[in-house]
Amino acid sequence: MLAERRHQMILRALRSGGPAAVADLSAQLNVSAATIRRDLLKLEEEGLLTRVHGGAVVEGGDQPFAEVAEVRVADKDAIAVRAAELVEDGQTLLLDIGTTAHRLARQLHGRRLTVITSNLVVYEELADDTAIELVLLGGVLRREYRSLVGFLTEDNLRQLHADWLFLGTSGVRPGGQVMDTTVVEVPVKRAMIAACDRVVLLADAAKFPGTGVAKVCDPGDLDVVVTNAPSTLPACAAFEEAGVEVVRI
Repeated sequence: MLAERRHQMILRALRSGGPAAVADLSAQLNVSAATIRRDLLKLEEEGLLTRVHGGAVVEGGDQPFAEVAEVRVADKDAIAVRAAELVEDGQTLLLDIGTTAHRLARQLHGRRLTVITSNLVVYEELADDTAIELVLLGGVLRREYRSLVGFLTEDNLRQLHADWLFLGTSGVRPGGQVMDTTVVEVPVKRAMIAACDRVVLLADAAKFPGTGVAKVCDPGDLDVVVTNAPSTLPACAAFEEAGVEVVRI
């Protein structure tokens, strides 16, 4: 069995059945315990699971892109429509990973823009649109989540500048801190923040508090939040206290 296929089966088993021991995974996949341990180490390095004593667990919601894309589509589309209204023709946009960024890309067709992204689904959405100058960042491929990460991605971003960053998140803490479930994505997100003039967080109500083990940024690093979350949430108060414009849909 190919390693890639084995990794997919391990992640599927952990998502559906919760924490699993090395011995159990070895029996399910009919491979040695040593092979499973190497697989778990590799998957942990990619930020896809957490190794625990004797086995591993998938924490939070780092689901495959195709699964996440089917959830709360109407909310994401409403956020995307409002976010697209912030952009003027001729500007340069950075689009983060994630499904809401993809929904935003769908709102940009036919507009005279430059779009920079590490999101392969955004790339596929806009690749044939001749009105848009499309820049795909380099990096290491995260197959499950259709994104590019690593030092090559970060180096590319240090050479670029954008008017807007549209940032995704897996969760927003009550204090307004933007979180992510996958540590390997965080340096890329931070490099994107450093490469742009204005940062827009796209976060539907389910992201409050959502999930996440790694902090991407503080509320003061944001300029705008586009959300359908209630104004009574502590995070919304934290945004406003930090001078962030909260655009509700």
